[in-house]
Amino acid sequence: MFSFLKKKSTTTSSSDSSWLARLTSGLARTGSQFGELFSRGGKIDDELYEELETLLITADVGMDAASALLADLRRQVKEHRLTEAAELKQALASCLLKLLQPLAQPLLAHTHKPFVIMMVGVNGAGKTTSIGKLAKYLQGQGLSVLLAAGDTFRAAAREQLITWGERNNVAVIAQQSGDAAAVMFDAIHAAQARKIDVVLADTAGRLTTQAHLMEEIKKVKRVIAKALPDAPHEVLLVLDANTGQNALSQVKAFDAALGVTGLILTKLDGTAKGGVIAAIAKAHPIPVRFIGVGESLDDLRPFDAEDFVRALLGLDA
Repeated sequence: MFSFLKKKSTTTSSSDSSWLARLTSGLARTGSQFGELFSRGGKIDDELYEELETLLITADVGMDAASALLADLRRQVKEHRLTEAAELKQALASCLLKLLQPLAQPLLAHTHKPFVIMMVGVNGAGKTTSIGKLAKYLQGQGLSVLLAAGDTFRAAAREQLITWGERNNVAVIAQQSGDAAAVMFDAIHAAQARKIDVVLADTAGRLTTQAHLMEEIKKVKRVIAKALPDAPHEVLLVLDANTGQNALSQVKAFDAALGVTGLILTKLDGTAKGGVIAAIAKAHPIPVRFIGVGESLDDLRPFDAEDFVRALLGLDA
């Protein structure tokens, strides 16, 4: 049997190894389930394919993506003449990587100045926390950052963002009252005056079923465009990995309203099953810019499809 995934480099840094270990730990439940299935031995047969399909669906991969993966897997088995159940693990890794690799597109925030990133998502997805982590990441790329406290519904959100700004030594544009659009307008002009590289614009969390709030966020985007032509340059949708297939409906609804350009998948350190990325890749592919596995400032990293497949399937690094 041969490996479908290339071996990890022996020069991998300790921080990268720690990150992969945390990601693997976060997805350990799913990884162990795949491990148990493939380690039982035996021949590849219809019963094994049925068990694998059930496992993929329970891992939040969804029906459509699971069917597509199994069809591709059957082709791999036939092409490489695989016969043993243990051989399916690497073959499935190959199929998953093929599906997820197109989503691994890094955020490029150097193309405009200021580069305006509009952050959106439902309540509780981890949006404000992700902004704080993203600010730290962008500073590590040598970019200056300004935060816009556009969640004017919750005073706590404004205070939380100010706290993140203090932790990152980043200025925050906020108002005690007023609407989100006014905050965005002020923030963009402040960024221009201060020659700031990136504006991270927070918005209030909202359910996709709240039509009036979805209309409001469209207005916020229009105001940003009036303040700076071509902005926002990125619309990032923050998704809680624990919401399973509901994340896919959020992707579709926010994309229809705003034209989402990238995703941030948070809370992969909890009870998340992880497979929803495959469902998104199959049904509504949008680049996954970042994934998060913890609460510290450094716990947000660009999405690496190969590392994710290794963690999801419990493959050895």
